[in-house]
Amino acid sequence: MDATETIGSAQDANRLAHDESLLSPRFYKTDFAAMDRFDFAPLRGEWNQLFAEFERDENRSHFERDEQFRAEVQALPEGLRREFLHFLISSVTAEFSGCVLYNDIKQNVANPDMKALMGYMARDESRHANFINRCLRDFDLGIDLGNLKRTKDYTFFRPKFIYYATYLSEKIGYARYITIYRQLQRHPEKCFHPIFRWFESWCNDEFRHGEAFALMMRSDPKLLTGLNKLWIRFFVLAVFATMYVRDHMRPELHEAMGFDPTDYDMKVLHITSEITKQVFPLTLDLDNPAFRAGLDRLFRITERQRALKRQGGALSWVRRAGLTVAAAATFLRMYTMRTQPNAAPDQIRMAPAW
Repeated sequence: MDATETIGSAQDANRLAHDESLLSPRFYKTDFAAMDRFDFAPLRGEWNQLFAEFERDENRSHFERDEQFRAEVQALPEGLRREFLHFLISSVTAEFSGCVLYNDIKQNVANPDMKALMGYMARDESRHANFINRCLRDFDLGIDLGNLKRTKDYTFFRPKFIYYATYLSEKIGYARYITIYRQLQRHPEKCFHPIFRWFESWCNDEFRHGEAFALMMRSDPKLLTGLNKLWIRFFVLAVFATMYVRDHMRPELHEAMGFDPTDYDMKVLHITSEITKQVFPLTLDLDNPAFRAGLDRLFRITERQRALKRQGGALSWVRRAGLTVAAAATFLRMYTMRTQPNAAPDQIRMAPAW
């Protein structure tokens, strides 16, 4: 999803939602039989507490647009408008991806606890996706979510990969939304669109969803030991690097909110790393200068690939292939950097206090 690409019509918006690039949100399938066998018994008390939170559904009325919402939607400078629309399209695709996955699991398992859990999370993600889509319709750019579900490519992930990747996505979503919300509380003049007023309710849903996947991993401790530590390291690095590169492709969006993209991203990554200490056995060394240099190199490579893609031609394809190898080598170097162990992960739930 090239953030320099102009979105002039609903057809453009829907085409971007279907994009299958490395940085674009994906749709997933998983092993439904394995999910059906999941044992909730080891942490039954904590599961019951979480189910009670979902059942209370304290955000049931929060995702309704108030009377002044439409009046607050304003014309934006071209660059900011383009980057903001890319942000909305990426966000609605990611939220709807979660809705589809959770609903598919619900429909394909008999385990009553799993059915209930996935139903709750699908409910929340559906609200989020539809709320964003209504914002896109203010620009006459709504996404056909039914068609997206039918035609988007699906990637198969084993349940443990779903746990690692979705846990990280939900927690990093929380960190992103709460950081933006607090910034715009301090600087209301920078709130250039009314959707940001909903980010506090939004981040609480993201946090709760992450807690569900934390409990899944803690219910089966072998997911956090042995060779699985290598998979955890891979997914943490992949999610962090993807966010960093994607955010740096939207400089005007972050400037409008009063952020430097690098400062914003590092704050979000630090918040996410602190949260993941509750369950993951390791964290990345975010303050290692070589790690930050690797993130910057991945962004520069991505920028060069985008420029070559716009040029087109056989030589451009060859050069892009070489850059793909360079990106893989950079990722591998970052993957082999020393991590920081969490010898005794904190198993007490962390309150969303940032």
